Amino acid sequence: MALPRTLVDNTFLRVYVLLALVLVLTGGLALGGFLLVDRVRREHYHEQLAASPMALLTAQLADQPEAERSAWMLRQHRELDIVLELHALADYPFNYFERARLEANRTLVKAQEDGGWRLHRKLPGEPRVLTATLMSLGEHQLLGLAGMLGRWLSEVEGPERMARLEQLQGSAIPLVLSDDPPEDLEPTQLARLQDAEVVIRLLPQRWALSLFLRLPTSTAGFQWVQVGPLHAFEPMPLSLSMLLAVIILLGLAGAIYVIVRGVEARMARLELAATRIASGHLDTRVKVESGDFLGRLGMAFNGMAAQVQSLLRAQQEMIRAVSHELRTPVARIRFAVQMVEDMTDEEAVRRQLSGIDGDIEELDGLIDEILTYARLGGDQNMRLETEPVDCRAMAERVVEALVPLHRQLRLHVVPGDEIEVEAEPRYLQRALQNLVANACSHARREVRITLQAEPAAVRLDVEDDGPGVPEAHRQAIFKPFARLDDSRTRRSGGYGLGLSIVQKIMTWHGGSAMVDDSPDLGGARFMLLLPRRPPARHG
Repeated sequence: MALPRTLVDNTFLRVYVLLALVLVLTGGLALGGFLLVDRVRREHYHEQLAASPMALLTAQLADQPEAERSAWMLRQHRELDIVLELHALADYPFNYFERARLEANRTLVKAQEDGGWRLHRKLPGEPRVLTATLMSLGEHQLLGLAGMLGRWLSEVEGPERMARLEQLQGSAIPLVLSDDPPEDLEPTQLARLQDAEVVIRLLPQRWALSLFLRLPTSTAGFQWVQVGPLHAFEPMPLSLSMLLAVIILLGLAGAIYVIVRGVEARMARLELAATRIASGHLDTRVKVESGDFLGRLGMAFNGMAAQVQSLLRAQQEMIRAVSHELRTPVARIRFAVQMVEDMTDEEAVRRQLSGIDGDIEELDGLIDEILTYARLGGDQNMRLETEPVDCRAMAERVVEALVPLHRQLRLHVVPGDEIEVEAEPRYLQRALQNLVANACSHARREVRITLQAEPAAVRLDVEDDGPGVPEAHRQAIFKPFARLDDSRTRRSGGYGLGLSIVQKIMTWHGGSAMVDDSPDLGGARFMLLLPRRPPARHG
């Protein structure tokens, strides 16, 4: 069945409609549940109410000789206005569960289409079933059954009378045998009871009635029997209603959770895709499942990601192309400078040519840095070939390479244990060398490298005694071509890409780069954090 276009395209309206449908469905289920429970309770009440009268009838019928049973049932029909029939249990059309209930000496109650009732009960010790058909249980039937009960109990005395009474006991019709007359009857009712009549007492405040009758004894005394009180059918108890309400609320809460969970799951996928794109995985896309609001949001998100990826790819390709193209004129300039240098012996010219050669070297280095940054920032599918790296040995190699260039500084590695990490050795050494070279450019007397093995990561600290990095600029210095001032001298120099390359390398390794103040030297402290396990995906 096709939904209206408004519901298909509007997520929140669709959620509201679904919640309304769930409420309607839950209300219908609740109503059906109440009706079902009430019906079961009513059937149980009828069964309990009919248990004692049917037990009395079957007990008396079982005591009758076989030849007199038909006459006895006809006589009871005339006196009680109840049709009695005797059937063989095997021949009567009972189902399995009905037969099981009859075999367990329970009364089976069936409602008739004409509003009457049909009651069934198995005769004690016989494979036969007594069926009683009546339109209703009125005062005539109650008095008749009470009189039958009195005559049946009067046939015996003592323990046998009590045994017969217990045989008829039921939860809906309690039977009490007492040697003392009832105390809460009116005088007229007591007089009638003395005349061996059945007395009915109504209890309007409790919607119940009780029957009283007198039984003679062999000692010229009497015993009294109280039948009831017989309570009317009561509505569902408050505790059961509360239990059903709790069950309904739990079902409603579960249904609403399932609906909202579906919307939340789709939003979570959008959040995950945005997080992956923010971490550099620009090829991430969101699966579009429908044309509603969230579907359109997913399509817009995918379009944005594709546009960003295209722009960055074009930028990286341009940077690579420009960098490669610069190498050719730089090489020609260097060749021309060398030719001019070979053709002159003038000291002033040679000094100028030496300066030009230095500028060419710097330009060559800048081109290398740009190509390295472009390769790290643009190739999202590049995978690092990692291997175990001895961090202390790597730090010693960096120090050996930079000491000749900074003899005025004390450049050293703090002694300690060997520390091994899974990484790409060339890029990791490049990151550490960039940090040490940056520290040497700003240090006054000392640069120190410290290695620490933490439970989940390896930490490499590069500290100097220079001016440090202001807190407001600690995030900006990792951006490409960022500087703390406008100086382009070789001392503060570099090309503005060294720290950006460090951060890119650490990102590829699943680590991070940070900067704060050195607590011992007073300058800057750059920290590299590398996970001790290899990253699951490097690209």
